[in-house]
Amino acid sequence: MLKRVFRSPLAWAGVVLLGILAAFGLYWFQPWKLVTDTYVDDALPVGLATTKAAPGPSGTATAAPASGAPAGNQVLAAGVFITHEHATTGRAEIVRQPEGPNLLVLHDLDTSNGPDLRVWLTDQRVVAGTAGWRLFDDGEWFEVARLKGNRGDQVYELPPSIDPADFRSVSIWCKRFAVSFGAAELKTA
Repeated sequence: MLKRVFRSPLAWAGVVLLGILAAFGLYWFQPWKLVTDTYVDDALPVGLATTKAAPGPSGTATAAPASGAPAGNQVLAAGVFITHEHATTGRAEIVRQPEGPNLLVLHDLDTSNGPDLRVWLTDQRVVAGTAGWRLFDDGEWFEVARLKGNRGDQVYELPPSIDPADFRSVSIWCKRFAVSFGAAELKTA
């Protein structure tokens, strides 16, 4: 009986279609990323490795360069990540270097891995809960880069054309599903 079923062209078409759908589903959702982590340990800018952020009244952080930091290294804005679609913690800072480009520094980032994750600077304020998941592509945004990893310290160079004052937040953005995994509101230091 089994041989007879698979001799039918229609049965083979069904098997092929099922295989194509399964392959597409695996590519699109990448479920193995839910159980894998990518750790990053970028070298932090000199004098900022020991920067401490104190929580402000709204849960965001303000930060100042650690004592002994080079005179030109300056934290322009900083914030603490909140959870959106996936549990996310860590701290974001925009750092002006004495020479060279401005940097976006993610300290102790911890979020879920996912398909097509990006780091975005946006002009949107951070809203807690599900109301904040999808608003970052509503206004002006700049895609800094693909997220290097879902855990650890990361440093991204910002192009000279980007004025940090134009942006209010950083989002770990899943481009495939147009949703924020987590975001940090940037407060000037």
